[in-house]
Amino acid sequence: MFRYLIHRLLIMIPTLIAISFIVFVVIELPPGDFLTTQIEELREIGEAADLRKIEELRKEYGLDQPFMVRYVGWAIGFLQGDLGYSFEYEQPVSAVVGDRLWLTFIVSFTTIVFTWIVAFPIGVYSATHQYSWGDHGLTFIGFLGLATPNFLLALVMVYFANVWFGTEIGGLMDDRFLGKPWSWAKLMSVLEHLWIPVVVIGTSGTAAMIRRLRANLLDELQKQYVVTGRAKGLPPFKLLVKYPLRMSLNPFIADIGDLLPQVISGAVIVSVVLNLPTTGKMLYEALLSQDMYLAGSFLMFLAMLTVLGVLLSDFALAALDPRIRLSGKATK
Repeated sequence: MFRYLIHRLLIMIPTLIAISFIVFVVIELPPGDFLTTQIEELREIGEAADLRKIEELRKEYGLDQPFMVRYVGWAIGFLQGDLGYSFEYEQPVSAVVGDRLWLTFIVSFTTIVFTWIVAFPIGVYSATHQYSWGDHGLTFIGFLGLATPNFLLALVMVYFANVWFGTEIGGLMDDRFLGKPWSWAKLMSVLEHLWIPVVVIGTSGTAAMIRRLRANLLDELQKQYVVTGRAKGLPPFKLLVKYPLRMSLNPFIADIGDLLPQVISGAVIVSVVLNLPTTGKMLYEALLSQDMYLAGSFLMFLAMLTVLGVLLSDFALAALDPRIRLSGKATK
């Protein structure tokens, strides 16, 4: 186990270096840079751009340097905790992120918990009561959740939240708490606004998880070891939890690599529709405006979370399923 961990950690180093290079290439692909875009926007509205100041900024942040020099400088700064400078917000990237990172974490983590709490009981019930009225009804609701676009559901939920509960959804808190330090009143305001994005973002994920869990569990329930367990007189609930349910969880444990970056990135389209101050919306705007250091830092951070999530999922799968061996050696 220890050798496997060291081996995987060593592999992560060249993997992250390669990803960082690809990320930098991607954010450099569009012609020009943020300052070039600003000059064109000022000219379109008839204002003169201060070219001398722009050239000074270009030299200050190394935008006039060759590609490899800029890449090495950005990568070394990232390793030292310097995420770069956001030209759009005229602040360091670490200062721009601010509360957005915590708000995104709250929304995404709550959505994941909501998805798992709702999906697992329903998926298990549908699999153990196959073709019953309850199974058909839950299947219909699942297909309905998969077919409904998140942005459409967001608009509907905003309307009903305003009509039924009198809650104005145009963010994650009341305007009076924006930019203010965290307090109990601010937390209560966030919780009041939180349930709508959680339900909207979690609906499609819940429906998809129900279908996957039902299919996986039905497949396991047909296998010979389940029949043998029943023949030996094992209680149905103990048999279900100890063997088939554990085996059917493998795909969900393998998804940890995707869940970790989702905790930070959030749902971009829903964030735009609901005007949520999350990092997903900020990343989208940074890519549009070519705010390269802000966009690059986000993409690199998401890549690191993905690599870490894959590592955690491998260890969790080995602990959950005795058929999986990290050493790769066959067992007799």
